[in-house]
Amino acid sequence: MPELLSDTALIFGRYARQTLGSRFQILFGVLMPLLYLLFFGPLLSDLPLGSEGDSWQVLVPGLLLQLGLFGASFAGFAVLIDKQTGVVERMRVTPVSRLALLLGRVLRDAALFVFQAVLLVLAALAMGLRAPLGGILIGFAFVALLTVSLAALSYALAMTVGTPQEFGPVVNAVSMPSMLLSGLMLPMALAPAWLDVLSHFMPFRYLVDAVRAAYVGDYAGSAMAYGVLTALALAAVSVTVGTRVFRGAGA
Repeated sequence: MPELLSDTALIFGRYARQTLGSRFQILFGVLMPLLYLLFFGPLLSDLPLGSEGDSWQVLVPGLLLQLGLFGASFAGFAVLIDKQTGVVERMRVTPVSRLALLLGRVLRDAALFVFQAVLLVLAALAMGLRAPLGGILIGFAFVALLTVSLAALSYALAMTVGTPQEFGPVVNAVSMPSMLLSGLMLPMALAPAWLDVLSHFMPFRYLVDAVRAAYVGDYAGSAMAYGVLTALALAAVSVTVGTRVFRGAGA
């Protein structure tokens, strides 16, 4: 265990330094959610959201998870670059734990997207968001868990495909339906009944519902319970799959 922790810290530090050296990477990732916040948020003000909360309490949780969904899903491009430049080959001959190679990367991604989530929430507060501090912190925790889950799967996919031309379409085929059926922009309760039923088969919906519940101060309801269980199960399965792929690939 001590070796795993030290190896993970070593890999985390390596990729964290790369990220800190690129202000463009840090700030550009939050640009799209900020544009949604600026241009889409006011459109929700007249919708009958009822118990879902006000427009900002509905939109901001969705944007937080959108940040993790799209950012982490495409994280595997970094592995493709490492494979092409020989970094993966050099790592094969090191004694660093294969699990640490994965955890160091996904924890760096989680730290990056939580930082971007903080920037997004600060902008939302300036625009009128009102949410309890506990709910905001819970939202950051869900962003971190979602990032760990999707980044692990993204890295696993990148290890099994050969080119960006194979990687990109697969990610798009998964991420777009996930966004549409999870209710990131609007609660699925406002959708037609058949679409609402279909969305219950999308795990991300439960995370979105949980963060929205947290933003209105509902910490003990069924939405929170389902969201926490889904997020933890998704993270456990994703890290397990990612670790097996990394070990099998020898990277």
